[in-house]
Amino acid sequence: MRHALILAACLAVFLNAPTLQASDTTQRAVAQQKAQVLEQSASNEGGVQPPPEDVRLTRDGTRAIDPKGQAPLDDAVSCLARSIYWEAKGTDREEMEAVASVIMNRLGSRRFPTTLCGVVQQGPETGSCQFSWWCDGRPDEAKELGEYAAAREIARRALNATLVDRTHGALFFHHRGITPSWASSFVQTAETGSFQFYRPPS
Repeated sequence: MRHALILAACLAVFLNAPTLQASDTTQRAVAQQKAQVLEQSASNEGGVQPPPEDVRLTRDGTRAIDPKGQAPLDDAVSCLARSIYWEAKGTDREEMEAVASVIMNRLGSRRFPTTLCGVVQQGPETGSCQFSWWCDGRPDEAKELGEYAAAREIARRALNATLVDRTHGALFFHHRGITPSWASSFVQTAETGSFQFYRPPS
């Protein structure tokens, strides 16, 4: 039923979009609608199975939302892609995917907010940002377009629930070059060349 509603909403957006802006505006609006539904499904405890093909985000639709990593951080794709970019740019694809998995795992956990923007922007109100790039005082726009395109594609696959979770359900991670105080009391679930991944003790 939910999938039928999103398809109806997408069709309505398409039919009512201004003709001159159809290729960009319509694609972006449809992709944002799909992403919102996928985000809502993934926010259920335990995650979500891959949706039907016609509900999945496409590469073109995802690109239309934030083609250059400059859009306001107020939608699921932009918030997830930008967080993957800033946390893991310069690492290999599997490490970027692992960071995406942590963010998606948080979305599906009761411990964290129920939207991706809520997850990645959590913390300034308490003086303890969950993701340092969000409140380091620096610009949040992407600079390396190739790295951002890779992050955006991983975000698309994460929302479509087609990533393998190499972190085994991790909710936290840190770079191997640092040792945060909380790490010793958490359970390590995985590690890569750049990161270590954890879950809270049961």
